[in-house]
Amino acid sequence: MHNFRDLKVWKMGIQISKSVFQLTRTFPAEERYSLTSQITRSAISIPSDIAEGCGRASAKEFNRFLSISLGSAFELETQIILAFEFGYIDKINYDRTIIQINEIQKMISGLQRSLSL
Repeated sequence: MHNFRDLKVWKMGIQISKSVFQLTRTFPAEERYSLTSQITRSAISIPSDIAEGCGRASAKEFNRFLSISLGSAFELETQIILAFEFGYIDKINYDRTIIQINEIQKMISGLQRSLSL
């Protein structure tokens, strides 16, 4: 259907994943198998589901995977809020990460709208 590597939203998802991995390196070691794991899995799911949807046969299926990707973006936003509340992220990194996440949420929603036309 689409070459996912050409999609700006996929590229943004890759960038968010890289940023999140860098960010979680500073988390306490005891968080490695709990919040850190949840955060990195959510971040990786965003571009992964976009890519998987691109390989599907119809716009309807692609849209379904975009919905899953959007859900992962909202899940990631919640986890970043929790990490900030727990004191694992400083305000500057929190604000920067939330802005990135909100931007990809808008991009995914926009792509979904364009498929519905």
